[in-house]
Amino acid sequence: MIWKSAEQCGQCLGDLAVAALIDEVELTPKPGLVDLQSSGSHKDMNVALMIASARSLYDSFEAMGYAAYGGEPNQELRETLACIGRDGEQNMLHTTGGINTHRGAIWALGLLIAGAAICGNGDAPEQIAEAAGTLARFTDRHALVPTSNGTKAMQTYGVKGARGEAMDGFPHVVKVGLPVLRDSRRSKISEKHARLNALLAIMANLDDTCLIHRGGMETLLVVQQDAQKVLDFGGASSVAGWEALQRLDQDLVMRHVSPGGSADLLAATLFMDRLSNISLHHMGTEGGVYNGKAYTSL
Repeated sequence: MIWKSAEQCGQCLGDLAVAALIDEVELTPKPGLVDLQSSGSHKDMNVALMIASARSLYDSFEAMGYAAYGGEPNQELRETLACIGRDGEQNMLHTTGGINTHRGAIWALGLLIAGAAICGNGDAPEQIAEAAGTLARFTDRHALVPTSNGTKAMQTYGVKGARGEAMDGFPHVVKVGLPVLRDSRRSKISEKHARLNALLAIMANLDDTCLIHRGGMETLLVVQQDAQKVLDFGGASSVAGWEALQRLDQDLVMRHVSPGGSADLLAATLFMDRLSNISLHHMGTEGGVYNGKAYTSL
């Protein structure tokens, strides 16, 4: 356990989570998603709104890290995290005027924050994700009956959705997003292209309930195949891959669909990547660097 206190743990993980959300929204171009270039398929969102939403979640992310510090996955912690997450969702909705910008990200990042606080940031991503998965497998006895679009898609089409992803230990983060991100970096392409490749790999493999809700299974399969084509053409850094990425973006906008679940898992991937690269110096042991603002010194 590298963190010296629950306070330091919460502050660090809160900063990393906010930074990951900002990294995700600023990555450009993302097919069908809000980025620096356009609002994608979202008429009610833009970059400024998404960044404000991300920053509004800092206190909740910090509280989750604080609550889980040095603990273990159990029913009580699961329900504590859920309570904090519901408060975070209300802060988000207040900030965005009722627009659901990051509900799925609160779920994914909240569990991974708790997993990291339990394990300590020296542990491998797989161990942190498994601790998060153990937490997800506990029920929240105080939760309302779920009515989200993702839940409806899960019930209609029999896909796992965000809950299944978490209960399985976030396989699309640790077995898809992170490996592709790091393999892409090793090929000496730009960080932007490496992150786009990670997003595309997640899109190609995930049964994204955001896509299913708006476009059905047919649209999901088309998007999965087209995302894989970009990678098969050499990824976002190749000429053919870049052109295929543009076509995929245009198709998603035309269909009015967005891979929001994939975006949440990209943010989770970037969070886990940042966490893996923390050092004692970055953690502010020489005066402190955490102040509730996005952590960008990695």
